[in-house]
Amino acid sequence: MLAEMRIQGLGVIDDATLELDPGLTVLTGETGAGKTMVVTGLSLLGGGRAEASRVADGARRAVVEGRFTAGEQALALAEEVGAEPDEDGALIAVRTVSADGRSRAHLGGRSVPVGVLARLSEATLAVHGQNDQLRLLRPADQRALLDRYAGDAVGKPLAAYREVRAQWQRVSAELVERRDGARRLAQEADMLRHGLTEIEAVDPQPGEDRELVEQARRLAAADDLREAASIARAALAGADDAGSMADPGALGALGLIGEARHRLAATGDPELAGLDPRLGEALAVLGDVASELSGYLDRLDADPERLAVVLSRQAELKALTRKYAADTDGVLAWAEQARERLERLDTSDEALAALAAHRDELAGELAGHAAAVTAARAEAAARLATETTAELAGLAMRDAVLTVAVSPRTAAGPDAADAVVVDGVALVAGSDGVDEVELRLVPHAGSAPQPLHKGASGGELSRVMLALEVALAGADPVPTMVFDEVDAGVGGRAAVEIGRRLARLAARHQVIVVTHLPQVAAYADRHLVVHKAGQGGVTRSRVRTLAEGDRIAELARMLAGLDDTDTGRAHAEELLASARAHREADRAGERNVAADKPARRQRKAPVKAAAAK
Repeated sequence: MLAEMRIQGLGVIDDATLELDPGLTVLTGETGAGKTMVVTGLSLLGGGRAEASRVADGARRAVVEGRFTAGEQALALAEEVGAEPDEDGALIAVRTVSADGRSRAHLGGRSVPVGVLARLSEATLAVHGQNDQLRLLRPADQRALLDRYAGDAVGKPLAAYREVRAQWQRVSAELVERRDGARRLAQEADMLRHGLTEIEAVDPQPGEDRELVEQARRLAAADDLREAASIARAALAGADDAGSMADPGALGALGLIGEARHRLAATGDPELAGLDPRLGEALAVLGDVASELSGYLDRLDADPERLAVVLSRQAELKALTRKYAADTDGVLAWAEQARERLERLDTSDEALAALAAHRDELAGELAGHAAAVTAARAEAAARLATETTAELAGLAMRDAVLTVAVSPRTAAGPDAADAVVVDGVALVAGSDGVDEVELRLVPHAGSAPQPLHKGASGGELSRVMLALEVALAGADPVPTMVFDEVDAGVGGRAAVEIGRRLARLAARHQVIVVTHLPQVAAYADRHLVVHKAGQGGVTRSRVRTLAEGDRIAELARMLAGLDDTDTGRAHAEELLASARAHREADRAGERNVAADKPARRQRKAPVKAAAAK
C-alpha cells in the first residue's frame, strides 16, 4: 500500500504531500490545477518514462517520493537490490528528474536502476488511465488481459508452448536452409573440408608458434650465447674451467669465497668465525648457478640443420595463420568450429529425413501445448465474461452483456509458413499461442455482439474497463489501484454506480481516483483537492485534505459551481448522505454474505450425505 507521497517541482505543483489511507481516496480540483501531475508522479514512482518538460519552470529538478508499506514480494525485491526498509517495514522509493532530462531512482536509501521501481510497481501499484481504454481496443492487449485473469492456468502451458516453439522454429529454419541452399551449402562444405585437410596435414599444436620463435632465436644466436655463458661460468668457477676466455690461474668467485673462509677461520677470532655460515650459504648458491651454466652450455645447440628445420616449420604455420587465424590456437579453434558447421551442412537424403522427422515430432508436441493453452483460455474467458457482465449490471448497464471470444487463427497465405496443425486445422503458431481473443459487447437487449471499438461509447468503455478491473482484482491482486478519470464521458445514474463500485473495490484494495464527478467523489473515505493559486505571475498548486465542511463546498463546486450558495451545499449534503447510505447497505450485505457462507455449507452437507447413501 502507498502510505504517503511527496511531490516537489513537478509541473505546477511546487511542494505537496499526499497522506493516503486504506480505502477510497479521491483527488479533485479545477481544470488545470495539476491533478494530472499527481498521476504523473505515481507513474514516475512506478518506473515510468521521465520527461524534462515535466519539471517546473525555474526548478533544477522534480522529485517524487513514495512511502510503501511493503508486502513479501516487495521486501524480497528490496533484499535482492540491497535496499533497507525502515524500522516499521516501510520502503521509501524516490524518483528524481533533472531539468536536462536525466533521471535517477532510489529505493530504501540505495541508488537503483529505474527498472527496479518498475518491478516494485508490479507488486504494489496499478495505474489505469484513459490510455488503458484505448489499449483495451487492441486484440493483443485483450489477449494479455485474459491471460492475466487466467493466471497460471494459462501461464504454465503457455511457457511450455513457447519453449517448444523456439526449438520447432530453429529446426524448421535449418531444414529449409539445407533444402533450399543445397548448392551453396555444398560449396561451403567443400571449402570447410579443404581447410580442415590443410590444417590436419600441418597438424599444429597449441602454442607451437610461440615455442618455435624462442627456439629459432636461440639457434640463430647460439655462438653469442655460448660465449656469454662460458665467461659467466669462468667468473664463478675460475680460469681453469674458462679456458682461454680468462687469465690462466685466475680464481673464480667460488675460489675467492673459499679463500675468505680459510683466512677467517685461521684467525681464531669468534666474531670473525661467526661470518663463516653466511659465506657458506653464498658458496652454495654460486655453486648451483655455476652448475646450471654448465648444463646450459651442454644443451646449447648450434646445429644449422636444426635451425633450418625450425624455420621451415614456422613457414608452414604462417601459411595457416595467414588464412584462418592470427596464431596456432586460433587456427585450432577455427578447425573445431568448421567441424561443427560441417555436421549441420549435411544435405544428404538421410540427414534431411532425420531433420524433418525431428521437426514433425516437435510440431506434434507444440500442437499439444497449443491445445492446452486454448482450453485454459476458453475456460477463463467464460468466467471473465460472467463476472464482468455481473459488474456491468451494477454500473447502470443492466442489459449489457460482455463476451470473450477465443477463436483459432487459421493459417493462410504467408502465415502458412509458421503453421502448426491442431485438431486437423492449420493454425498460425504465434508467440502467444494459436488463439485470437476478442472482447465483444452487447450494449442493449436484442442487439448483436460487437467488438468493443464498434459497440461501446466512450462512457460505456469506461465502465467496461472498470468492470474488468474489478473482475481482475481477485485474479491479479495489487494493494493499490489508481484510476485517472476513467469516468470520462459518464454522468447521471451511471456516475453514481461507478462511485459505488469503486467504494466496493476499496473494501479489498487501496483505491486512488482522480475524478471530475461529484457522484464519484461523494463515496470517498478521504478527499484530497488540488488547489492552484497565482503569485507574482506564476501559478503554483498544492494538495490538501478536506475536512467535512470543506468537502461539502468542493462537492457543491463540482456539481455546478455552486459552492457559495445554500442550494449548492444542500445538493452536496444530499449527495454525501446518499453515498453513505449506499456504502452502509453494501457493507451490511457483505457481512450477511460472509455470515451466510458457513450456514449454506452446513445446509448442503446433509444433501451430500444423502446422495452418498
